[in-house]
Amino acid sequence: MLQAVIFDMDGVICHTNPYHSIAFKQFFAKRNLNPTEEEFKLHMYGKNNGYILSYFLGREIQGEELSELEFEKESLFREIYKPEVQPISGYLDFLNVLNQLGLSIGVATSAPRANLDLILGTLAIKETMGSMLASEDVSKHKPDPEVYLKTAANLKIDPAHCLVFEDSFSGASAGLNAGMKVVGVLSTHKKEELPVCDLYINDYSELEIVQVQQLFI
Repeated sequence: MLQAVIFDMDGVICHTNPYHSIAFKQFFAKRNLNPTEEEFKLHMYGKNNGYILSYFLGREIQGEELSELEFEKESLFREIYKPEVQPISGYLDFLNVLNQLGLSIGVATSAPRANLDLILGTLAIKETMGSMLASEDVSKHKPDPEVYLKTAANLKIDPAHCLVFEDSFSGASAGLNAGMKVVGVLSTHKKEELPVCDLYINDYSELEIVQVQQLFI
């Protein structure tokens, strides 16, 4: 039985990836690097900043340096995205249905807490969330299931009764690794670029609550 719904944020609540691209392009241009959109698709979308920065800078970035570079890039992103925040089509209506049904709701993102605060605060949906976890709240990044297992624990719901919405291979894998059912949101990647999910959607306008409830029958 469906008892909780857990959302990733980037590409799932809001289509932020184009703005992350802009921020990273500005960040890397200052260092005379010019990654292509194809490189971003392979090595940026759905990845954590430690991996992204290490890959594109060509050496391992960690510790204090990672914190400083991550802050620089994410500050750029927030500056660029702040006036542009809007949810993926149908998301707020779907969230309202979940609330009306009394289901537990959480957000589990690999993004920094400041990004989560910006997006959920702008959309005025923080009060609907029973759990909000960001990159600072975990020691292992997706595809490790830590963030989803912690969210289930915060919501006091067995993982088997949780449904995850994800848009990346690593994120969907994290949900599956947590023993949860997963809906693949095709905002960034094609169906064949994700692991096998229980359901796929382009956006929430095409989703009926009965479709996700039936996954648990």
